[in-house]
Amino acid sequence: MIDLDFSLAKYEELCQAIVSSEYVPVTMHEYLKQDHPNSCLILRHDVDRKPIQAFKMGRIEHEYNLKSTYYFRTVKEVFQPQIINKIEGLGHEVGYHYEVLDVAKGDVNKAILIFKEDLRKFREIADVRTICMHGNPLTPWLNSDIWKEYNFNDFGLMGEAYLSIDSTEVSYFTETGRAWNSSKHSIKDIMSANTYGDRIESTNELICLIKSGSLRNICILTHPNRWVDNFGDWLIEFAWQNIKNAGKAMIKHKKRSND
Repeated sequence: MIDLDFSLAKYEELCQAIVSSEYVPVTMHEYLKQDHPNSCLILRHDVDRKPIQAFKMGRIEHEYNLKSTYYFRTVKEVFQPQIINKIEGLGHEVGYHYEVLDVAKGDVNKAILIFKEDLRKFREIADVRTICMHGNPLTPWLNSDIWKEYNFNDFGLMGEAYLSIDSTEVSYFTETGRAWNSSKHSIKDIMSANTYGDRIESTNELICLIKSGSLRNICILTHPNRWVDNFGDWLIEFAWQNIKNAGKAMIKHKKRSND
C-alpha cells in the first residue's frame, strides 16, 4: 500500500505518535486556561470545507483519547449543526472560524454586528469559548484586525487562536499549502513568531520531531478537507492545492511589486 501523506491513515499515525510521546494533548481552551503542565500539544483544526472530514478526524482522535479544537466557518456548506454536535459530543472543543471583515468588505462596525449574530447562532448549538480568524488570500483584509477596534473578551470569549498563544513558548506547525511550515504558501496563516524556524518536509518528519520530545510546547494546525481516505480524493486535493499554491505565488509576487 502506498504511504500517502495528508491521508486519514497518516493522520492516525500522527495521533499514535502524540499519545505515545511525553506531550500532553490539550484543546485551545485548556491551553488558555493554563489547565495543563509543561510539554503540552495543542491540536487545532480549521474547518474551511468538507465538515464530514472533520468528523472523521474527530473520530480517529476520540479512539486515541485525544481532545482537539475545531473551528467552523458559518458558510452554508460548513455550518452543519448535526456534524458540529457530533464532534462536540466526542469531547472536542468547537469554535468560531470568523471572516467578518471579509464579509463586511472592511467595514469594522458592520463586521462586529455580523460577528455578534454569528456567535449567537454558534452558541445555540455549541459551547463556543475560543475563536480563530479565517484567512482568505483573495481579499485585502486581515479578519483579526477587527480586534484593534473591539475586544473579543467582551463577548465572553477566552481567546483567539492567532492572537492569544504565546508564540515564544509554543512551536507552531501548519500544513497550509499542503506543505508543513512553508512560508512560501502562507499569506495570512502566520504566527507573529515561531520558536521552530526549520522546514518540515512531511508528516513523517513531524512525527519524528514529536517522538524526540525536543520542543517545549507544540501547536499543530490542520485543515480536515486536506486529509482524505481514498486515492481518488487524494489526487483531486493534490491537484487543487497545486493550483491554489500557484495562485498564492502570483498574489505574493504582485504584493512585492506593489511594495
